[in-house]
Order: sequence, then structure tokens, then C-alpha cells
Amino acid sequence: MFEKSWHQHYDYNVPTTIRYPRLPAHDLYLLAANTFPDKPALNFYGTETTFWELRSQVRRMTSALGALGVKKGERVGIHLPNCPQFVISYLASLSLGAVVVNLNPMYTADELGFIVKNTGMETLITFDLVLANVRPALADSGVRRVVVTRVTDFIKGFGVSTPKELDLDQGWHHFSLLMEGGSSTRVPRVDVGPQDPALIQFTGGTTGVPKGAVLTHANIIAATFQASLWGNATVTLVPPEKRITLCLLPYFHVYGNIVAMNWSLFNCATQILVPRFEIDEFMGIIANFEKITFFPAVPTIITAVVNHPRAAELGLDRRLGLLNSGGAPMPVELIEHVKDMGIYFSEGYGLSESTSLGISNPVLGFKKAGSIGIPFPDMDVKLVDVDEGREEVGPGEPGEIIMKGPLVMQGYWNNPEETKGQLRDGWLYTGDIAQADEDGYIFIVDRKKDMIIAGGFNIYPRDIDEVLYQHPKVMEACSIGVPDEYRGETVKAFVVLNPGEQVPERELIDFCKKKLAPYKVPKIIEYRESLPKSAVGKILRKVLRQEELEKLNMKTKQDSAG
Repeated sequence: MFEKSWHQHYDYNVPTTIRYPRLPAHDLYLLAANTFPDKPALNFYGTETTFWELRSQVRRMTSALGALGVKKGERVGIHLPNCPQFVISYLASLSLGAVVVNLNPMYTADELGFIVKNTGMETLITFDLVLANVRPALADSGVRRVVVTRVTDFIKGFGVSTPKELDLDQGWHHFSLLMEGGSSTRVPRVDVGPQDPALIQFTGGTTGVPKGAVLTHANIIAATFQASLWGNATVTLVPPEKRITLCLLPYFHVYGNIVAMNWSLFNCATQILVPRFEIDEFMGIIANFEKITFFPAVPTIITAVVNHPRAAELGLDRRLGLLNSGGAPMPVELIEHVKDMGIYFSEGYGLSESTSLGISNPVLGFKKAGSIGIPFPDMDVKLVDVDEGREEVGPGEPGEIIMKGPLVMQGYWNNPEETKGQLRDGWLYTGDIAQADEDGYIFIVDRKKDMIIAGGFNIYPRDIDEVLYQHPKVMEACSIGVPDEYRGETVKAFVVLNPGEQVPERELIDFCKKKLAPYKVPKIIEYRESLPKSAVGKILRKVLRQEELEKLNMKTKQDSAG
């Protein structure tokens, strides 16, 4: 007898519950270092680092950071793209009991500065190409240690940069020199427990102010084990010596952090580190490997890869093993395309607050197009009435997704009010509205929050609105996500100008580019005389969304009639 109705749909090898080891997250890679010391742990543009070499580098960096004064509980910001330096910094920081703060390299100075101050960060590990944003972000902050690298320092043949070349400020440290100076490979005697914070992952808030989800070592261990066992039906057939993960998902995002980096460390897989997505370059990287065991991605990336002119030439149907999609819904046409190619795939759903996981379609078994699947092992999921969030709704009825289990965050960093609003009696209220069918498969129907998901990035329209309001000629602004075939959604802004003013669309977009990360910048501006408002004067974002959907439906009908 199954404890939960959805357990009957699990693949044959997936347990309904898992016994998680009381293990700190940074110890995940030691199994591979011990059993496959000479296997490449990392491959960065052809430069390989074995698991044993990674172990040595991590311990030297741990020693060096410890000598600088990094202690348990301190926040260490990692402000890097996917590269060996990220993996080393992450594992070394956790080894000291420090709390890693994931930082998107595309943050503007203002966005970066907010997080630095909000977390009380004392150490920042960054790279040369973003120092123009780092310097103003650190003004009047409490950051005492800055470590800088050049991403190419870990590619053979490029040479290693010098502090002078990087134009380091007084007192800043050069990554490679600091690591080389780490004198000890002894394991630090720091007591790190399962409930100790490991990671702060920032996500937007309904108020427009970013919130830092605090994820514990237990959260990361649970997520890594759940993701691993969910995909075991195909992965265990590949000997550990041959396991390779294509790691394009950014490690500063919780999805890439768990499903690419931590998954690979635990499964003895070589991480093919890709710091940027340029489709032709990326297809060239794929061509270098005969068989890729695991490729976690977002729908826009999958679409670009499987439809690329080189897809047939490279034999992607033979070359790709397990494909995982998250971050946004997979279009049905894309699902059918991947199935026709014979590539095993799983599409899932999660949040920063649930360590990126929660619900997914089985790898081998019963999938439903358009569904995000069924709950992971040890996760309890309910759909409750949208207004009160108390009564569970029946099959086919819309309700808010709430979840409980070992993936759920500890709370929001230094934000008890937001924590209280989103965590109630251990249940995480996701803000996403869904329906469940008679088999327990869950289908997203709407979002209670106003979040826009474009190309796998979570975008909060308030961030964009605030920037538009800073333009001297703008009187009112409201941003929404509109359907986009490639990105899932794209950002559209509705703007009311001050009387008598005129502003070219390009001028407003360029204004936003100076203040927002590129993926947040509106792609479409529509000027209006006024915006829809409630009786108390609140701009009704949902009305604008509905208008756009009606336009899309009308166009679809016209296209069908034509």
C-alpha cells in the first residue's frame, strides 16, 4: 500500500523515502575523490582538474581563507560564472562553516550593493570583468576581504594573471596566489551540523525587495540525494568512470547549484563547465564528447540545441543521455520533439525556497504533457484554496501549491515578516496556482505572484517599474510578462508619460539597461494615456496581462481562420 497516492507513479527504482546521511554539504565530493581520484572532476575549455587535484585545491583555499579570518557563520559572496574558481570557492567556504551568498555576475552595482549590505557580507570572491560594478557596490559596506580572479587563469595556455594586471585595490587578494599560499591540506576542525545555514539564495519579493532564502546543509544534502535517485533509472547504467554532466546552468542559481554542480560531485561525474551561452560555441563543446550522461537545462536552451543546424550532424539523439528541464514550462511541441529523438527527459518544478526541487515527472514512467509531475520523495504537496490557504481543494479545482519536507528553506535571511508570510506550520506557500488531476499529476494554471519567467530567469516586475519611474519623463509604469515562443515570457512595459512629453522607445530601453541586469530589461514598450486602476488607485497589473492574452487569442484565431 502506498503512503501517498502519487507514489504508485514513481519509477521502479525511486524510493518513497530516503535516509539522508548527517553529512555537511561540502563533503559530497569526497566520495569521488576517494574512489576515482584520477578521474576529471572539472573540464573547463579542455583543461581538466581531477577529483584529487580539486580536493587539494579546496583544502589549500580553505586554509588560506581561514588564515584571512573567515569563520563559521560569516557570509561569503561568490560572484563568478561557471568556472573552477566557483567550485573551489564554494567548497572551501562551506568547509569553514561560512554561509555562501550566490551572486549573479550580471547584477548592477545597485543590485549587488543591496545584497552585500543586507547579508552583512565580509568576504567577496569575484573576477576582473565585473570590477566596475563591484567597486561602487562595496562603498560603505562591511566587506573586509575581496578575492579577485581572471576566469581564464584556470585554462592551460592562457597563463595566470598577476595582481598588477588585474589592477587590484590596496588590500585585495589574487585568487591563484592566495590558494597557492594555503599551507595546510588538513581538514578544518569546524563543527558543521545539518541545520547550519549553507547557502543564501536571493529571490524577488512581492514588495519588489529581494529576499534571501536560507538553505541549510540538510536542505542541500536532501536535494542532491532526491535529484540523484530520481534520475537513477538511466544514470546507474553508466559506469561512474564515464559519467559526464554538461553544466551550462549557472551555479549562482540554485537550480544549477544543486542539479548540475552538487549532483555531479556526488555522482562522480565530470562537470563540463560552460560560463556563457553562445549557441555555436556551445554546439562545438557538445561535439567534443562522445556521450553526455546528464544535461540539466531550461526550455529555451533545449529548444536552441535540438533545433540547431548541427543537431543531426552531431547525432544528439545518441549523444545526450538524460535531459532535465526546469525554470519554465516546456512547450508541448518541444516535449514531442525530444521524445521523437529518443532522449530520456524529466521536467520539474521548484523554487529557491525549496532548494530548486519539489515536483517532477518520472524519467521512465508515466508523464503527462503540460504537467509539472508529482511530488519528490519525502515531499508532501497540497493544493489549498487561494483566498485563505487552509482548505485542500479537490481534483480539477485550482488551488495554491503548498509543500512541506526536507527541501523547504529555513526562512528568509534577516526577514521574519516575509518568512512568517510564506512559511506556516512548516508549509511553504509557493504563490503558484495549479490543478491536480485524478492521478495526482499537477498542472500550473496561473501565478499568484506577478513573477515573470523569461529564459529560465525569475524577474520581478516591481524591479523594472521602479527603474522606469526614475526616468524624469515617466509618470506611471507597469511591467508584465507576455508569451514568447523562445524565452517562455518576455518583458513588456506599459508607460504613461508626463503631459506634453515624448520619449523614443529605444531611449527608455537604454535607460533600463544602465540600471538593470540584461535579462530584466523590457523588450517592448507600449505608451498609454492611462493605466487600469482599482478604486483605491492601485495599477491593475492583472488587467494588462489579461488584455495581452486576449490579443494573443484573437491573433491565434485569425491565423487559424486565414
